[in-house]
Amino acid sequence: MPRKSEHIGYKDIPFTKFVIQPMASGNAYFDDIRSSPEVVDPPQNEDMMDVGEHVNDPAQTALKPNVTVSSSVRELLECPVCLNAMYPPIHQCSNGHTLCSGCKPRVHNRCPTCRHELGNIRCLALEKVAASLELPCKYQSFGCIGIYPYYSKLKHEAQCVFRPYNCPYAGSECTVIGDIPYLVAHLKDDHKVDMHNGSTFNHRYVKSNPHEVENATWMLTVFSCFGQYFCLHFEAFQLGMAPVYIAFLRFMGDDNEAKNYSYSLEVGGNGRKMIWQGVPRSIRDSHRKVRDSFDGLIIQRNMALFFSGGDRKELKLRVTGRIWKEQ
Repeated sequence: MPRKSEHIGYKDIPFTKFVIQPMASGNAYFDDIRSSPEVVDPPQNEDMMDVGEHVNDPAQTALKPNVTVSSSVRELLECPVCLNAMYPPIHQCSNGHTLCSGCKPRVHNRCPTCRHELGNIRCLALEKVAASLELPCKYQSFGCIGIYPYYSKLKHEAQCVFRPYNCPYAGSECTVIGDIPYLVAHLKDDHKVDMHNGSTFNHRYVKSNPHEVENATWMLTVFSCFGQYFCLHFEAFQLGMAPVYIAFLRFMGDDNEAKNYSYSLEVGGNGRKMIWQGVPRSIRDSHRKVRDSFDGLIIQRNMALFFSGGDRKELKLRVTGRIWKEQ
C-alpha cells in the first residue's frame, strides 16, 4: 500500500551541531546589489533568542574535526541577494523565502525569489537552526584554525589576529590586503616605495612652492630592522589657512607588538631644532586616522621655512631619526 504522505515542519527537525566550511557561490542574481554587501551584526535586544556567548570559551575556540554539511543547509543560511550568512532578524515572505535584514530595504520590501511583498514576517525557526551551528573563521586561509558558534563568529573575526592588513600606502586609495610579507612585496613592486635596512634614517624633503598643498604632497619609505618593517610617512596637509607638515612612523603589525618599539624624529636649521619621540602606530590604524590625530612631528609652515633658510621661497627640510626596541 502507498504510504501516507507526512508533513514535516521546522519543529520536527532535530537540532545538532554542524560545521560549515566556506563555499564560493555562482549565484548570478542581483549583482548590482551585491556590489556593496552589508554584514549586519546580531541585534542585542529582547527579540533575539538567547543562544549563549562562547567567544572566550577555550573549548569553543579549539580546532574541531570538520563535518561536511549538505548544500541545502548552506543555502538555508545564505542570503540570496548578498550571499552573506544571515543573522537575526532573518526575514521571510509568505512563501517561506528568506532574506537578511541588511538586504530587505535594498529590494524595496519585495522578495527577491518570488517578488511577493515581504512584510514583517520573521523566520524564528531558521534563527534556531543557526544557533545550533559552528563555523570556521573566514580568515582560515590566513592561518586561523578556530571554529566558532554561529552567533559568535562575527565578533571573533573583528578581532582575529589572522585578519589581513590594508595596504599602508597613502598616495592612493589602494584596496590591496594581505599579510605583512605580501604587503612588503606589494609596496616594493607595485608602489615602487623606497626600501631601506637599518634603524636610522635621514629624510630630505624639498618643495619649490611651499604655499601649495593641493596635490597632497607625501612620501613613504619602508625600513626593515629588528626583524620588523616600519613605514615612515612625510606629507603636507591643510590646517586652517596654512599648510602644515607632519612626519610619523607606523608599524607593520598589530598594536600590541608596536608598543615594543619607540622612535624619534628631528628637524632643524639655523641653529634651532625640533625633536619628537613616540611609539609607532600599527597599520591597523589608517594613515588618515594617525595624521588627523597629529601623532607625529608637526612643523608649521613658517617654522619650516625658517629651518629652510635662504629667501624662504623654497622648502628644504631634513628629517633625521632612529627606531629602537624597548627593553
